[in-house]
Amino acid sequence: MSLGDLGKIDDVIHGRMRLGIMVYLADVETADFTELKTVLEATQGNLSVHLKTLEKAGYVEIDKSFRDNKPLTRVSITSAGRKAFSAYLKALSGLIGRE
Repeated sequence: MSLGDLGKIDDVIHGRMRLGIMVYLADVETADFTELKTVLEATQGNLSVHLKTLEKAGYVEIDKSFRDNKPLTRVSITSAGRKAFSAYLKALSGLIGRE
């Protein structure tokens, strides 16, 4: 175990909801807001706040449009987000002694 890896833990990703978003998007690449809300069992407001944090960090991209006159919000992981998530997992692995 290396406590030096503790400083490498990305606080933007480390929150439970944001980590869930990143894990899900790392697998599916793009998801709509309703899908994320259901999978993560989140409220609309809570999910919105966490998505804005990830968007501000450049880890996700949010695209708003309309489908059949209904709002559609699609969230995609960015290349910077994928790199940050990979670095997060590596740092976490270093903390628990597995590399």
